[in-house]
Amino acid sequence: MSGARPPRTQRIGLAVLRRLPLIGTLIGLGLAVWLVATNDLSAVAAAFGRIGLVGFAGVTLVRALVVLACGFAWARILDGLSPAPASACLILRFVREGINVLLPVASVGGDVLGARLLTFWGVTGTLAAASVLADMLFQVGTLALFAALGAGLLSQVEGPAAAELAHWTLRTLAVAGLAVAAFFAFQRTGIVRVVEDRIAALGRRFVRETEARPEPPQRIQGALDTVWAAERRGRLVQSFALHALAWLLGAAEVAVVLTCIGVESISLSEILVIEALSQAIKAAAFLVPSGLGVQEGGLVLVCGLFGIDAGTAIALSLARRVPDVVLGLPALLVWQNLEARRTGVRPATPSCDRP
Repeated sequence: MSGARPPRTQRIGLAVLRRLPLIGTLIGLGLAVWLVATNDLSAVAAAFGRIGLVGFAGVTLVRALVVLACGFAWARILDGLSPAPASACLILRFVREGINVLLPVASVGGDVLGARLLTFWGVTGTLAAASVLADMLFQVGTLALFAALGAGLLSQVEGPAAAELAHWTLRTLAVAGLAVAAFFAFQRTGIVRVVEDRIAALGRRFVRETEARPEPPQRIQGALDTVWAAERRGRLVQSFALHALAWLLGAAEVAVVLTCIGVESISLSEILVIEALSQAIKAAAFLVPSGLGVQEGGLVLVCGLFGIDAGTAIALSLARRVPDVVLGLPALLVWQNLEARRTGVRPATPSCDRP
């Protein structure tokens, strides 16, 4: 053996972490089965059938625009720092989404792989990781604002159920705001450097004296400092705005599907509430791959506040999974093609990273 084995508690912890996506999948499947068993399948099928090819094409087009907006947001973070063109971020954003919605991984698995794939365009690993961390911060932060908008609109709806859900959402968002602030502090206050030092020290513990010591790692903190530099504020604001636009565009998916099903007299504010709160519920269950079951349950809950029956809500959720497949499967094929061609990867250019 090249070194001591990790402690038993550490091995158990790692084993649990590896199985979290599987546990999330089982929970999601259980919820999905329960929803199917407790609702009228004929009503779901009837509502789903009314959407038609035009509706499915419309919702897929809207989703493509949403992913493109997120891809441009990522590209703005990297603008002027990397040799990768904006097209690389657009391609990899579809790959990130495809992995997150179609593979049994937690909803951040695609983001981790996206950072790795970005290095195929000559971006250093530290800068790629830093860009994804900043991108995820903007995505979560704008979702929190979008959910707050939805909760504010919901508070204007009459009825105790709407008021209770609005108050619950606002209380949850207060906690989420602290988490977003902590995530920002993690990137901006040098905590990453401390974590890197601890990881490096842990690695040295398992290297015998007779073995070569590993080279000092490049610092992610240096790349984060470069990304968040004051002179780049304009690009970062643009990235933030594009993520906010992407969440608003997502409401068009709800509008397209409900219109095709034949739901009448639903206002724009109600559509925004449905989209904002269902997305917030799905994001809260990020350990469940693709929000399986959670997305359906969230839509049933929120749509019910506006008199939309459970069958229609489940049909809406199923319709929104069509773009997951239509756009996700080609994205997975692109991922495999990139992996097969990685022998032609451009060498990284670390000049943009600060030590």
